[in-house]
Amino acid sequence: MEKNNRAKMKILFIAPLPPPINGHSLVCQVLYDGLKSQNSMAIVDLKKQGLKDGKISMNRLSEIFRVFVETWKKKKNADVVYLTISESLAGNLKDLLLYIICYSLLPKFYIHLHGGSIKKLLFDHFSLLYAINRFFIQKMGGVIISGKSHLEIFEGYVKSERIHTIPNFAPSYMFISDSEFERKFKDFPEKINILFLSNMIPQKGYLLLLEAFQKLEKEIKVKFILNFAGRFDSKEEADFFQHSIKGETTIQYHGVVSDDKKKELFQSAHIFILPTMFFEGQPVSILEGYASGCVVLTTGQSGILDVFENNTNGFEMIPGSIDSIVENLLFIKESQNFDKLKQIAKFNLEKAKNVYKEEIYIKKIKNVLGVN
Repeated sequence: MEKNNRAKMKILFIAPLPPPINGHSLVCQVLYDGLKSQNSMAIVDLKKQGLKDGKISMNRLSEIFRVFVETWKKKKNADVVYLTISESLAGNLKDLLLYIICYSLLPKFYIHLHGGSIKKLLFDHFSLLYAINRFFIQKMGGVIISGKSHLEIFEGYVKSERIHTIPNFAPSYMFISDSEFERKFKDFPEKINILFLSNMIPQKGYLLLLEAFQKLEKEIKVKFILNFAGRFDSKEEADFFQHSIKGETTIQYHGVVSDDKKKELFQSAHIFILPTMFFEGQPVSILEGYASGCVVLTTGQSGILDVFENNTNGFEMIPGSIDSIVENLLFIKESQNFDKLKQIAKFNLEKAKNVYKEEIYIKKIKNVLGVN
């Protein structure tokens, strides 16, 4: 029977949905919307309010207890279970309890790893925890990963045909038209527009970027506009950053932005920069940069390298290196390098159109889950 003739399926969908908005919750919302039109959805929202993964609090414990109760109630008659798994110790223990609650459903249970650090942070350090995870995961219907760099996490105990590599996507509204691209890169700009948009946590590299930019000579700084956007985890960190950029006329912090504002920031940006030190999964923001016709400056984290190639999609920086950021800023400011920047940005836009679109992503997930 063809997939599009299948009966309506009941999907138990266990994943974080906005708010808060971040790359993970955004991807999950788009997938949820893509599945619900032709299937019966039972949602268990895994949202959490902090950015520090694994942080324990009474509120967090209450949220986790709610997840267990809702999963127990909603698993009845589920045809498919979809779960986005965690990479923190506390989060993995939560996942293990979900596996137990849904034990009879494991053959139709699919887990989706959005990050890339579960092996490095957990499995390599806690052999018993790894063994327990392996016991459950090898009984499941399948595993979804975002890139080939994550294959090693499951190879050896999950059959290759049950490991599915599906890259993330850029939301449809982020794609710019060819005419919009040509306007952005028509001539060497008076000011090169650089955008950092991510969670405002030190490991994402925003403080390194600020320090690198502030090291530039005044006559070089004025050739740029440096935009920051994203959510701080505390008021103290936000206040410190605001104080640090006070008086910097070429730096702007936009706070947590709406979809319209995010599109505006990306659409006007020539460069998207993410000097992350995280062991990244596959940042949606990089794909959004491609869809917006940006050159990308980022680091060579394994998950990033699944979708990024140095000198093809942009320029690779050394993690934790201020000098590496400065070197790249000095390169992109030179007018003789503008044609190369335009060529890279155009390539990124075309690649996003052919590979990193919502409909491609949703279709591939549906094929894995065996649903309409």
